[in-house]
Amino acid sequence: MTTTKQVLLRCEGIAAGYGPSQVLFDVDLHIKEREVVTLLGRNGMGKSTLIKTLIGALRPTAGKLWFDDEPLHRLRPDAIARRGVAIVPEGRLCFPNLTVEEHLLAFAARRNPALSPWTLERIYEMFPRLQERAQHLGHQLSGGEQQMLAIGRALSTNPRLLILDEATEGLAPIVREEIWQCLDRLRAAGQTILVVDKYIERLLGLADRHIILEKGRVVWEGDSDQLREARDLWRTYLSI
Repeated sequence: MTTTKQVLLRCEGIAAGYGPSQVLFDVDLHIKEREVVTLLGRNGMGKSTLIKTLIGALRPTAGKLWFDDEPLHRLRPDAIARRGVAIVPEGRLCFPNLTVEEHLLAFAARRNPALSPWTLERIYEMFPRLQERAQHLGHQLSGGEQQMLAIGRALSTNPRLLILDEATEGLAPIVREEIWQCLDRLRAAGQTILVVDKYIERLLGLADRHIILEKGRVVWEGDSDQLREARDLWRTYLSI
């Protein structure tokens, strides 16, 4: 028997920008529970602005946003986080004066009772290097270790929706592969995920659906098979 997935996040007609400069235009999207969705596009096409809007860091100028059928478009970022939205931000943003373990304990919450909880022990199992560095401060970690910590910190909140903004950017290939393996495990565990990344080939094997932004508008949406075959889209919207 097939179980119908419920829509967890839904945006309708979202417009947003900075002062007089509009960046997003009439953006519609949805993410279902236990689905992995990518947000693709070249730099400057509005991906970061959309993520800021989803987490409440930027208020939309038009349109509406729902999370589990609850309106979010007027809520503060902390209120949205408490409802189960967690972000692994671009640049990691680890606290330099907190240890690894303090990062993971300070943000611990249980916002997704439907899945097995991400305890400290389970996060260390996912990233053994974090356990090895448990008493090291944030600024003492390598870039790859900081990225693992940023993901672990988000998982410690047990989110219903996990957003990853360029989680593999600037990492050595071996560390990048470790992050991809982590995402594969999260998908297998049923975690709902929105990913922004540029490694399309790797995303094809990870995600259920892909959304392409161009100049602040959704110009294409489809599954991995469709994107794999549509190489013209890669050239038009994703190549540098």
